[in-house]
Amino acid sequence: MACSDGEAEHQWIQSVKSGGAVPCLPPENCPNGWATPPGDTFMVRGPEYFATKAKIPGGEYLLKPLGVDWIKGPVKICEVLKNRNHRVRKAIDEEVSHGNKPFVWAFNLQLPSKENYSAIFYFVSLEPAPEGSLMDQFLKGDDALRKSRLKLIANIVKGPWIVRKAVGELAICILGRALSCKYVEGSNFIEVDVDIGSSIVANAIVHLAFGYVATLTIDLAFVIESQAESELPERLLGAVRFSELSPGSAGVYEVPSEEQQEIAPILPSRLWRSFTQLLQNPGNSMQPSPSSENTNGNFHKEDAGNNDN
Repeated sequence: MACSDGEAEHQWIQSVKSGGAVPCLPPENCPNGWATPPGDTFMVRGPEYFATKAKIPGGEYLLKPLGVDWIKGPVKICEVLKNRNHRVRKAIDEEVSHGNKPFVWAFNLQLPSKENYSAIFYFVSLEPAPEGSLMDQFLKGDDALRKSRLKLIANIVKGPWIVRKAVGELAICILGRALSCKYVEGSNFIEVDVDIGSSIVANAIVHLAFGYVATLTIDLAFVIESQAESELPERLLGAVRFSELSPGSAGVYEVPSEEQQEIAPILPSRLWRSFTQLLQNPGNSMQPSPSSENTNGNFHKEDAGNNDN
């Protein structure tokens, strides 16, 4: 059963949604699949946040859900939308050839594993970002701005105690401060490649969670952080729920040749750090940092008293 956001969709969007290795399903029942959770599942900075620290439900998303790739490859998977033969890139190019101007946002979470898994979440806007909006600033800004603004909110909906303890019920992270991120741009897309293995702590947590991935249901939301009163309230870019994923269901990503790639070929994979190595270094902890994500970017609760879902 294909999922729907309750409105008539462009056929190409529906095709991309249903074209991945795992199906798009209703959020209340999506085993070994993905879905779009309600925006109000997440709490974001409200209009008086800097005075009161009060948060509000996330509400409607700024972007439409487009698709999910659950894939693995012979090397770390990156710059997917530079690959002209990739299914989402082909869909974008086809729409552009018809005179349309979709703009796709892709968030590629590169998991620290020997088999180079990636979970890639795609969202689309059919209209240009409003001039001066945070989306517009992000797209036009440099990497320093992007590293300081793109925020991930992770909510474990269902999972074993050990994973909840390591991650926390609700985790918030400024991605560019916590992890190594690469921003890949094209005329009709932006892709953020997030190397989770670049942080020893995040590596260990995700490696632990991966052992329970077939029992986990997790909601992930992406938001450009408001850092001034004039930018409030925050708005969610988009979100995805994935549930009880089977590693065996991951599709195999075919590494493109130079002719299929717009820029230099994919770089070699970073050395994989094992969970055992972390345990051998007691100076590192899996516990989320209690300090602000604006200081170190670690996954943690932000203003816990205002964060309860």
